[in-house]
Amino acid sequence: MLGIARQALERFHDVTTDDDGALTFAHGGVVCALQGLELEEGLPVLNLTCVVAWDLPVESDVPTRVALGAGEGLFGTPRVIRGQSGWDVTLRYAFPASGLDEKAMGTLLMLVVSSASSMRAELTDSTVDS
Repeated sequence: MLGIARQALERFHDVTTDDDGALTFAHGGVVCALQGLELEEGLPVLNLTCVVAWDLPVESDVPTRVALGAGEGLFGTPRVIRGQSGWDVTLRYAFPASGLDEKAMGTLLMLVVSSASSMRAELTDSTVDS
């Protein structure tokens, strides 16, 4: 399943395979990692984690903006964490990968990373202007 995902992603991005088998790539300033696992026999799942932004100013209201729909994506769950140097934002999406061909896999993955990029653009533009 990671092989199909890699082929799908390589149509759009440079993809690296990490030592643990995860695929990493970047899209619009967003760093992404795709991992595969089998939850149960016959149930392969892919987990895509996108690091949307990091070290956003603490005085900016990032948690509220994310909660109110920054990026307005349909795919993925955003999370805001207060790091040592500011707000860090991730977007995570897990889905069953069984039966997806390269084209369908590519479409799904690009919907998620496009949402992450839109969120990044909105959050970084708004914090720069604040």
